Amino acid sequence: MYYKLAPSILAADFTRLGEQVKEVYGAGAEYLHLDVMDGAFVPSISFGMPVIKSLRPCTRAVFDVHMMVEEPGRYVDRVVNQIKEAGLKAGVALNPATPVRSLECILGQLDMVLIMTVNPGFGGQKFIPYTLDKVRELKNMLNEQGLKTDIQVDGGVNAGNVREIIEAGANIFVAGSAVFGRDPSARTREFMDILKE
Repeated sequence: MYYKLAPSILAADFTRLGEQVKEVYGAGAEYLHLDVMDGAFVPSISFGMPVIKSLRPCTRAVFDVHMMVEEPGRYVDRVVNQIKEAGLKAGVALNPATPVRSLECILGQLDMVLIMTVNPGFGGQKFIPYTLDKVRELKNMLNEQGLKTDIQVDGGVNAGNVREIIEAGANIFVAGSAVFGRDPSARTREFMDILKE
């Protein structure tokens, strides 16, 4: 099993965004998590396509775009098949209260499932412990169907709890405030050391 860190730029210093993106990529983060929020689906507004486009020359990291918007079809076709036909990987995010079983019909078409481990819309929240049960349930569903779908976890992930999240079955970890802070490179390396154990 491979493990990936996806630093969330929502917690980055936007006055140094390009520089910080280069730092975390250089320290081993292969994904970059981009929370696009419209102020309607969730209360906050983050950033849109111009910011994402401006980051592409800064890194070769995989752009992991989490669309927390009322009408994602305005930006990317919202049907999983259409997303895949566009040459992109498709994922679905589940809020803490959304049952994993709601994915049964489309699970085989997904490349990734994101389990939100906080209520979406605000960075820096504390990890909700019962969401680990959802990760375990999803991992069991995938195993039963023989699927290799990625399980991503987002919210309150830090170096102190990532091992427990790995044991539950996740393999991609979104971390915002736990990475972007005093020293994003050092914090990224700390995560990468744990993920390589």
